[in-house]
Amino acid sequence: MSRRIIMVTGGQRSGKSEFAEKTARDLSDNPVYLATSQILDDEMRHRVEIHRSRRGDEWTTVEEPLHLGSIDMTNRVVLVDCVTMWASNMLHICEGDGQEALKRMKEEFDRFTAHDATYLIVTNEIGLGGTSANKLQRTFTDLQGSINRHIASSADDAYMLISGISMKIK
Repeated sequence: MSRRIIMVTGGQRSGKSEFAEKTARDLSDNPVYLATSQILDDEMRHRVEIHRSRRGDEWTTVEEPLHLGSIDMTNRVVLVDCVTMWASNMLHICEGDGQEALKRMKEEFDRFTAHDATYLIVTNEIGLGGTSANKLQRTFTDLQGSINRHIASSADDAYMLISGISMKIK
């Protein structure tokens, strides 16, 4: 197996995860689901339960909210869901320092994807709206856009989901 990176982006509830899950199942009988979210409230718990209910026993689930670079997925098909939660976690531990969070995320991503494996990277496209008056929201939007560009530059393929419809953009 050689290294392949597939980026899947789109808005909230656009069908990104379902598209990536189907792609992972098409590529492997036993894909890995790498969850970056942390369950901090009932709403997030419900979202996680929805995602879990779609996956069968063939999936191996790994939970890692920050240090993706510490995980070796050599020769596996791994779905990372999602970069947006990972960015939120990283910005939090970097105490709102977007540049430091971006630096760490790039390092972690590059270390994580250095192995021969197929990586399906799910992320949100949040930069299509207006500019927020809130500094932390602007910092997060900048971080998300910058890490998305970094991932896209490494990706072999990229898809954007709009209303459940996938469009190949790279």
